[in-house]
Amino acid sequence: MIRNYTAALLMSIGAFSLPSSEAMAEDSGTMKSMPSMHMDAGAAPSGSATAKLADLDISGGYVRAMLPGQPVGGGYITIHNTGKIDDKLTSVTSSAAGKVELHEMKMEGEIMKMREVKGGIAIPAGATVTLAPSTMHMMFRQVKAPFKQGGKVPVMLMFDKAGMIDINLPVVSAKGN
Repeated sequence: MIRNYTAALLMSIGAFSLPSSEAMAEDSGTMKSMPSMHMDAGAAPSGSATAKLADLDISGGYVRAMLPGQPVGGGYITIHNTGKIDDKLTSVTSSAAGKVELHEMKMEGEIMKMREVKGGIAIPAGATVTLAPSTMHMMFRQVKAPFKQGGKVPVMLMFDKAGMIDINLPVVSAKGN
């Protein structure tokens, strides 16, 4: 039972397809020199959610279908800050889950560790921040009904400066395609 839960959780958040480099944001300046601030997130599935809020371009939004017995779901999105002022994704809520946490995964030695990101995720001016499998992501807890491929999951993204926006994330295959 625990083995099945662990496998389902890791598959949901993409731990079986680790990227070649860690991290989350990229820009043309100093952030590229920070090891945890660059990654090749790959392409988002076709039909992924997009939105615009002030200087923030939101794209590539989706969640993965949940496997039988899986208690949590994973969500992903890309945020590009076209402005000159830093912002921060402070929280995410969803009517489909009792709680949505912002998480990060990273290798520490030979062990993959996942932890909640407290205080939000910085969206630097001119940078693109990607929440993707095996890195930072949205973790849906206390899910009211398992996410099913072809469905939608409503989320409200709250930003420190830009405010909030509602977006519906499509549910793709549990494998992410």
